[in-house]
Amino acid sequence: MPRLPDVPVYRPDIYSPRAILDPYPHYANLRELGPVVWLPGHKVFALPRYAECKAVLLDDKTFVSGEGVALNPVANRLSRGTTLNSDGEDHARRRALVAHRLTPRALRGMKDVVERQAAEIVDAALARRTVDGVEVAAALPASVVPDLVGWPVEGRENLLRWGAATFDILGPLNGQAVRAVPAGLGMARFAHTVVKRRNVLPGSMGDDLLRAADAGELAHGECPALMIDYLVPSLDTTLSAIASALHLFATHPGQWRLLKDDPSLIPNAVNEVVRFASPLRAFSRKAGRDTEVAGTALPAGARVLILYASANRDALAWTDPDTFDIRRDASRQLGFGHGTHGCAGQGLARLETQAMLRALVARVDRIELTGAPEWARNNIIHRLGRLPLELIPA
Repeated sequence: MPRLPDVPVYRPDIYSPRAILDPYPHYANLRELGPVVWLPGHKVFALPRYAECKAVLLDDKTFVSGEGVALNPVANRLSRGTTLNSDGEDHARRRALVAHRLTPRALRGMKDVVERQAAEIVDAALARRTVDGVEVAAALPASVVPDLVGWPVEGRENLLRWGAATFDILGPLNGQAVRAVPAGLGMARFAHTVVKRRNVLPGSMGDDLLRAADAGELAHGECPALMIDYLVPSLDTTLSAIASALHLFATHPGQWRLLKDDPSLIPNAVNEVVRFASPLRAFSRKAGRDTEVAGTALPAGARVLILYASANRDALAWTDPDTFDIRRDASRQLGFGHGTHGCAGQGLARLETQAMLRALVARVDRIELTGAPEWARNNIIHRLGRLPLELIPA
């Protein structure tokens, strides 16, 4: 699709290896250009500001997900049959099959178990003192989420690697995505095998899906994609949030002291972590009809790129957006998406991240960097790959 003549153009590739590692200067440049910016390398209209991102997310009848949210047609075709890649009644039907597992009431029933596991993880980290914060961050979601989804114990050692690859493939079809294809296919094959053998954990989300398929509420062939659909976002986004919290509190000791002095700030701190260091970079939507965004006319079939991470740093929506402040009311952040396609597992992500912060606040006096952090390379998920820390006991 040719660009529209009145739309500013941004030629640098925001999915280059360097931009993946440090995307924030690109986001600032995009916001400066305007509310709608044409990316010629990807033939997509980027939305770098908060107001337009939120408006598009709320208008799911115009900006549809059913033709995929990736920036490449291969991933959009392969992700058919998921809640991420569906609209309207089809989306509501799939989401309702497992929604009862993620209600506030259901999550309250999990709270004691999650809190206990978080305490054990922090105690083990304190016993070592010097740790990789990413490994600490991964421990809780890697324990809680596979049990909830119902994955058998065999094969779980690959889930984090497979999950990261599944996200990577949802970017443009660049080298990063191509290298992730074998791991992404590995997860798909594993999911199909689990469903075929019916060796999901009893009483799990996967068990619910198979029972629904047996009752004719969905096709058995939909079950593998739906299991992946709920596993992958719940793992990688939570890992990213917890690791970013560790990094931010290590580099902002004053904020850590505020949290220790007033643990009631923990829920707000989670929102601020997700705003400031959004795990999800961007997903696309397709315009289902001729429409406009911020006065820019967009033809039917145009793709828009919702830059969640950029919107969460928009100075038009936030005071001092590049400042990390857990006293800020960051409840409006878009890091978990918004509207019909808002992350179904965000309640679980909040539960786990808050549990880790409570365990840390109760046991740790200071969090200190012992080396340079390293960022992971992923088209979609912005997260640390290595975080050398020392945890100083309280």
